[in-house]
Amino acid sequence: QMPLAESGGGSVQAGDSLRLSCHASDASISASALGWFRRAPGKEYEWVGYVSQDGLSQTYGQILRGRSHINMDNAKNTVYLQMHSLRPDDTATYFCARYISGAIGVRSSYSSWGPGTQVTVSS
Repeated sequence: QMPLAESGGGSVQAGDSLRLSCHASDASISASALGWFRRAPGKEYEWVGYVSQDGLSQTYGQILRGRSHINMDNAKNTVYLQMHSLRPDDTATYFCARYISGAIGVRSSYSSWGPGTQVTVSS
């Protein structure tokens, strides 16, 4: 069983909303800060956002800023990425990971990556 597992992806139309989940099975979801990344086919990983260990502070990358919200539900041991006004260029596999140290927008600052969940946005 993966320590972190994403779910909630799917195929949607442009302009739709989607909520992705990142569930922790290895420890409390708040054992660390967490981040969301995405990777489109043939492209590099892009940082989506970050939530602090206590769930009270979020920082968003440029790619979904203003169109996304990250929140933590300790009772469900899950972090959510709510996205709205989705566009075809948001099509990617979305990943969550535990923050270790370093710059929050850098992939190498994270570990315990989930397997990802696919989001496909059609026009």
